[in-house]
Amino acid sequence: MSSTESVKPSKLPPFDAGDPLGIDDLLGPDDLAIRDTVRAWAADRVLPHIAEWYEKGELPGIRELARELGALGALGMSLDGYGCAGASAVQYGLACLELEAADSGIRSLVSVQGSLAMYAIHRFGSEEQKLRWLPGMAAGETIGCFGLTEPDHGSDPGAMRTYARRDGEDWVLDGRKMWITNGSVAGVAIVWAQTGQDDGGRGIRGFVVPTDAPGFSAPEIRHKWSLRASVTSELVLDDVRLPADAVLPDATGLRGPLSCLSHARYGIVWGAMGAARSGFESALDYARTRQQFGRPIGGFQLTQAKLADMAVELHKGVLLAHHLGRRMDAGRLRPEQVSFGKLNNVREAIEICRTARTILGANGISLEYPVMRHATNLESVLTYEGTVEMHQLVLGKALTGLDAFR
Repeated sequence: MSSTESVKPSKLPPFDAGDPLGIDDLLGPDDLAIRDTVRAWAADRVLPHIAEWYEKGELPGIRELARELGALGALGMSLDGYGCAGASAVQYGLACLELEAADSGIRSLVSVQGSLAMYAIHRFGSEEQKLRWLPGMAAGETIGCFGLTEPDHGSDPGAMRTYARRDGEDWVLDGRKMWITNGSVAGVAIVWAQTGQDDGGRGIRGFVVPTDAPGFSAPEIRHKWSLRASVTSELVLDDVRLPADAVLPDATGLRGPLSCLSHARYGIVWGAMGAARSGFESALDYARTRQQFGRPIGGFQLTQAKLADMAVELHKGVLLAHHLGRRMDAGRLRPEQVSFGKLNNVREAIEICRTARTILGANGISLEYPVMRHATNLESVLTYEGTVEMHQLVLGKALTGLDAFR
């Protein structure tokens, strides 16, 4: 064939409004099977009930839901061994997207269980701790929580006041943790505390705390206007005595909890796009059918401009999540890159849901549609696992080489 001959393009596939960039082409059969399985479970077990759960501010049957999620392999999904699924980072991300498309509270249940509590034990725990806790947690028989944030210390965990002192061979913990997902239903808590053994910044240690230990309590936090279909608690530790082997042996200093947070933030990068997709799809369906001035509102330029901008940011965010997932699977994902994803995707997801609300008009505030529920949930997602400001500073430090934290 000469250089002047043109190559006839193959027949192009039709444009897919649900996947305008053809991102599904990046996925293999196993990826698609996992995504579809989680999507079907959420459609069956969450979507028919979520508006009522949200309105009542409760998550009934959370233990049964946890067992079902365990049976799906969604708990500790990307961890290996001990009953965990050993899935790829991309597959775990796809599951987070589908769960948060149902509700952020459901994804939070899975994230805290797998990416915080189980991940801490899996990465930093002893073999005895792993064997004792991880199989039951992977199956959803035991729910876990993660105690880092305190009433007076959130973005600055190094200033935590929870303290662990030695008493003979034992450790004794005193302190408070706040805004703890799964706290009042957990069978085990990963609690981070100051020890006073601060040689080289190693004074903060993690402890595996059975929640039936004397002195441990977890009163549930009520009157939330966000993440209402999620169990949120305070952790109270009053002279909680633990044996010497309760400490996570391989976690010293802030490196331990911050690496757990980075793993959880990665799931949020995907999950936020699930909430955004739900909001966008609701607005698109509504725009096609809602009649004003004699025709569907989707036929007006201003509505189409909104939908186009929403679609661009939604699918850019999904592409970003895919890219970070591939890097994690290759062992090349840096914490600063996770901050990049969390900052962008949550911020854009909120804007997508807010714009979707304007397309739905007054109907947008009704729980008959998911957009306001997602928007209010995302206000919490914007703050937990690092606020906007903290991720901006993480990126600012990486870009300039200058530390603005202190």
